[in-house]
Amino acid sequence: MTSYETLAVERPQPGTTLVTLNRPEVANALNTQMALDLHAVFDGFATAPNRQRCVVLTGAGSRAFCAGADLKERHGMTDAQWQDQHLAFERAIRVIMQCPAPVIAAVNGAAFAGGLEIALAADFIYAADHARFAMTEVTLGIMPGLGGTQTLSRTVGPRRAKEIMLSGRPFTVQQAYAWRMVNCVCSADDLMTHALEMAAAIAANAPISSRQIKRSVDHGLNMDLASGMTFEIEAYNRLVSTEDRREGIRAFNEKRKPVFQGH
Repeated sequence: MTSYETLAVERPQPGTTLVTLNRPEVANALNTQMALDLHAVFDGFATAPNRQRCVVLTGAGSRAFCAGADLKERHGMTDAQWQDQHLAFERAIRVIMQCPAPVIAAVNGAAFAGGLEIALAADFIYAADHARFAMTEVTLGIMPGLGGTQTLSRTVGPRRAKEIMLSGRPFTVQQAYAWRMVNCVCSADDLMTHALEMAAAIAANAPISSRQIKRSVDHGLNMDLASGMTFEIEAYNRLVSTEDRREGIRAFNEKRKPVFQGH
């Protein structure tokens, strides 16, 4: 696998790619190089969707998933430099959100500001029981700019999202779970086990089916119900002619586990 300056990328089990934000000395803060590395990795997933069936995204160490943008790097930037850097951040977040394979964020510690936006770009979140979250941008004279106003509002509802973003106050993993932002709360020692177990369950299923489900949910939420159902049927019909659909029916009738090839 290609090596990256700010990320560790590995294959811990069949069908699963583990991407680790790897700047633990600065709480995995997002800098320009990390944005470029994230774009390169996830853009590669988009161009070769059958090479991984599920992606787990986490942070190095136990202190933080990602503390947000690296403010030391930003110190002294001109307005033009700031906006140029932010374009790199935007490109990174978009390719994470557009990843054809399901993405699980395994939040191993603090996920603040842009770090929380990265987690929200995943399809769902598993979190360690000591994790904390915040959208702190308003306390710095800016606002969420990596999709946070949209992804958080769609996750916890607009009223809760406004409270979180307008106050800038941190909240606990228990609150995040109660607000349905986090799917599963685990001990720090068990977080990766649970995330990889779920990734294995996803990876064992038909990968084209997984991609079509993800597309139907993501696109359908931006449509009225009738249009969303029409989109769903179009996605469904894409599966009828696949070899994986035939293998699934054969395996069921032969009373065995199916072996999906992504065809």
